[in-house]
Amino acid sequence: MRQGEAPPDAKWSGPSHAGVKAPEPIVIVDPTARFAATARRLTHLADGHPMEAWLCFMATLAQAQHAVATTLAPATVLSQVEVERAVEARLPPLAADGHRRSAAWREGLALLLDQIDGREWPLAVQEAMEQLRGSDAAALDRLADAFLRGELATSEAGTAVFVVAALQVYFSGSAARLQASDLRLLEQRSLCPCCGSPSVSGLITATGITPGTRFLYCSLCSTAWNHVRAVCITCGGTRKLSVQGIEDDPGVVKAETCGECHTYAKLLYQLKDTQVDPYADDLASLGLDMLVTEAGFARHAPNPLLLVGDGEAMAE
Repeated sequence: MRQGEAPPDAKWSGPSHAGVKAPEPIVIVDPTARFAATARRLTHLADGHPMEAWLCFMATLAQAQHAVATTLAPATVLSQVEVERAVEARLPPLAADGHRRSAAWREGLALLLDQIDGREWPLAVQEAMEQLRGSDAAALDRLADAFLRGELATSEAGTAVFVVAALQVYFSGSAARLQASDLRLLEQRSLCPCCGSPSVSGLITATGITPGTRFLYCSLCSTAWNHVRAVCITCGGTRKLSVQGIEDDPGVVKAETCGECHTYAKLLYQLKDTQVDPYADDLASLGLDMLVTEAGFARHAPNPLLLVGDGEAMAE
């Protein structure tokens, strides 16, 4: 997970027009609502979906994340001095690939596994869970580090999906303890100002003081931040952007493709469905990913839950 280089000095550096309020540049996550919303949405989207079994598994995983986030609530608390020092050094305070994690994340992983246990999961899932239960602290931290540094081996995919889920709870809880006013948008706007991770998708708002605004949602700590529309989040290009969707689809999820760097990013339209969720709807729209990829575009950054497994074992 790469970090940004230099945050702007001001809290907001976008255009200002008379009579128009600027959107909030950074929105801190509420962990008590984030995972429950994703679980509900996944359950709804799974009904009749070609990947129904896998989406149901992901809904169960999200519900387990909610249980951990609202009971144990594993997190670290940064001091004001630590936050100020990080921002001054042009780094996100919870830098994913440099943050010294609290042991609480492993406690969260153990509780998450307990929440999922007791169901008739495929053998591969049960074996992955047992392997994690039998791993010591050093082995679990090594697996977490491998994910955060982009060094996961294919053989670790089964266990890593649970590690990623636990890290999402931990980083979301840690981010929730920060104040948006203390943070700064990074110069590399595609990266989270809180932990430096890439976004999972972008949501076009239909409500609030500035409807029609794009917010990117962090794939790790769930922080949301504003990113101007009609600009490629990968290269900053504007000349060869195109928004594409699936024919006869309701249009809730589309792909913004860039002909300059040949990447794409998901756009979710709240106006089309007020219940749209940045995490659930991304997982449920893999068909769009496949079509855009076949057209020659690479996703700007993977969904971490897809990076470590394609869900085939969950759906058997």
